[in-house]
Parts: sequence; C-alpha cells; structure tokens
Amino acid sequence: MLHASGNTTSDTLRVAAFDVDATPPVGSYLTYDRMTHTWDMGLRARGLVLLGAGKPIVLCSVDWIGIANEGQDEFKRVLAAAAGTVADRVAVHTVHQHDAPTCDFGAEALLKTKGMDLINYEGSFARTVISRLDSAVKFAVQHSQPVTHVGLGKAEVIDVASNRRILDKNGKATISRTSSARDAAIRAMPLGLIDPEVSLVSFWNNEKPVAVLSYYAVHPQSYYRTGNANPDFPGIARFMRQMEVPDAVHIHFNGAGGDITAGKYNDGSKENRLELAERLANGMRRAWEDTRKEKVSSEDITWASEPLKLPIAESAIILEQQLAEHNPIFLANNVYKLVLSKRQAAGKYIPLACLGIGKARILHLPGEPFVAFQLAAKKMREDLFIAVAGYGDYAPGYICTAEAYEEGGYEAGPASGVTAEAEKVVLDAMEKLLKNE
Repeated sequence: MLHASGNTTSDTLRVAAFDVDATPPVGSYLTYDRMTHTWDMGLRARGLVLLGAGKPIVLCSVDWIGIANEGQDEFKRVLAAAAGTVADRVAVHTVHQHDAPTCDFGAEALLKTKGMDLINYEGSFARTVISRLDSAVKFAVQHSQPVTHVGLGKAEVIDVASNRRILDKNGKATISRTSSARDAAIRAMPLGLIDPEVSLVSFWNNEKPVAVLSYYAVHPQSYYRTGNANPDFPGIARFMRQMEVPDAVHIHFNGAGGDITAGKYNDGSKENRLELAERLANGMRRAWEDTRKEKVSSEDITWASEPLKLPIAESAIILEQQLAEHNPIFLANNVYKLVLSKRQAAGKYIPLACLGIGKARILHLPGEPFVAFQLAAKKMREDLFIAVAGYGDYAPGYICTAEAYEEGGYEAGPASGVTAEAEKVVLDAMEKLLKNE
C-alpha cells in the first residue's frame, strides 16, 4: 500500500525517461568472449533526465560489465549535450553483467598505440549505443512528464546476496564464494556482511508512476561466458517489475556489491537464474508496496560532487611494461587501471556525486566498491533515505576496505587498481557530501 504525505508542490519539476537497446551484434566482443548467437532478453541502456531544478540531471544505467575513463567522458558528454546540461551533472553506471561489453576509449587508444589487438575495447558498438542514447534523450526531453511526488520504499531481499570473502582461522581471505559455488561446504558457510535491502526511488505525476529507480548490492551473475549477451537475473527481475507496473520505466542500479555474490544460493545450475530473479523481483515488489509518497518540488532537488584522488596500486602503473606478456582475459580486466593512472597523473579525477531528492540521498560511486561503503553511508545519515549506486567509472576496479588489503584475497590483489588508502578517500568524500549540505 502506498502512503502519501507532504506540503506544497511545483509544476516545474519534470522527468524524461529513456531506454535503448544495448545488445551487441553477433561477432563483436563481449568482455571475455565473442558474441556467437542471440536469443536472450538482450541488454538495455536506461535512464532519466530530471528537469526544472537548475541544469538538468541525467542518470543512466547500462547492462554492461563496465564503462571507464574516456568511455565515461564520451557517454557523459553526449548525454549532457542531449539533455541540455553539463557533464558534471551526469552519472553513468553499469549493472555489471559478465556476458556483456566493456567500454573504455582510453584503453582502446592505448592498445592502438602499442599495435596490439583491441580485444573487448574495440569501441565501434559502444559509439553506436551512444548515438542511440543521443537520439533517445533528445526525444525524451521533448516528451517529459510533470513530477508531483517522489516515492521511497525498501524491503529485504531473501536468499540472494552473500559475502564472497570467507576468512580462515588466521583472518586471511583464503576462500572465495564466487557467483556460483559448486562446493556445498562453501555454500553452507556463514552469510557474511551484506546489505539485504533493495531501495526504490520512484517519480510520480500525481497518481501515475513515471519512473522507478531500484538499488541492490550483488554481483549479478548466475552463470556466464555463454557467448550470448544477457542481462542475467537483475535484468529479468527488472523485466518482471516492468510488466507488473507498466506505466513507469524501471531503471536498476547495482549497489556497492564488490564483495557480494549470490554464491551461497547458487551452485551454477541454469535453473537458478530464474529463481534468483524471482527472489529479487519479490523484494522489489515488497519495497514498492512499502513506498511512501511525498510531494516534491524543484527546491527539494540537490546535486553535488567531490573529486576522488585515488591512490593507484603499483601493479596498475607497471602494467604498461607488461602488456605484451598477458593474455586477453587479463588485459580485459586490467588495462583500464593503467589508463586511470595516466589520467590522474594528468589531473583528471573521478567524481563521487550525490543526488538529493527530498529526504532521499543517492550516492554515485565508481569501481566495484565493497558493501561496507554502502552500509557506512546509511550509518552516516540514519535520518535520511540512503541509496547507493556502484559501478560508475569502472577504472579503479575493486575498491576494498583497508582491512581487506591486509586479509588478502582476489579482490584486494591485482583485481584492485587502488591501495588501502582509498578507503579513507572514499569515506571522506561520502561524509562531506552527506553531512555538509
């Protein structure tokens, strides 16, 4: 049941939702393999433009594994121009499905200068999607809808998320509960630290929902490397909710899920994809039923960002001398970190942004941040409704807690492009955005 309360409203606040196909053609590269066939649901690039509160604000979520560096620059530049705003007021995130493309035009250019195979960084299709978004956003802005209310709801998602890092008796992360854990003993190990809540932020034109944003922290893999681009279980859950609430465009964001997988509840059986999707959709449904609506005006909208001067790991910097030594999978997972080190040396820093909507604050984090950052954000402002989108600029890779770098494990090793000092950098920026309003 929806509950309504609030004061005055303004007829100047508007929302324009957009949605384009982001499924690559057969023969092109996904992140780890070539696209060999297509029959699945396909990938989407969805978002909205918030108009009437100063320069427009654009939020975009793409069913790809990551968009980094100059890829982020170009997505933001085109989206900003189409919406009539500036790139600093655009947030581009991915849901992080693995049977999906990667985009980094900086990595593409670097590999070209080295005379190397561009592998998954070949950017022709990414540029096609950007062109589609340009047209879709321009059209959406011309057909925007008034926003009179914002809705906020949350609910527990049952039996989906689990922490992937399992510590041994010496406090070391020697066991990894990956997205599918075939070993029953590993699945049976304790749940670990997660955020069980899915958070929903919805925009309404009086009694009609216009757009729904959902936020949930988990690696979105049930199984992958199929040669077929697919949105995996979060995309299926999003589709289910779209069918149940067809008036609103449903846009899903992965939270701070760097150390979170479905491994406790997934042995890799293909049937589990639908089961996980149904569980996530059920949580989204209950969050929708718990939604409380409040009147909203342009004065209730805020946007601020802080640049992150991230401490770059030595492994990312020295990669330039090692490029030819590595296989395509390693390069697919690491070249963007080298590009980030070059960008920061040139004074280009990733922004951490915060959107305020009435009593809600939505943080936009880069990389694959650990769930501890999401939980810390909620603790910083327990008086507000906090939602977190991870997987913004993908360039840093995993952003772990400082403690995790002592514990070791996959995420805090070469998979991370930053050092333990990154925790303080990110927490300080979050606190400044959430507390110094």
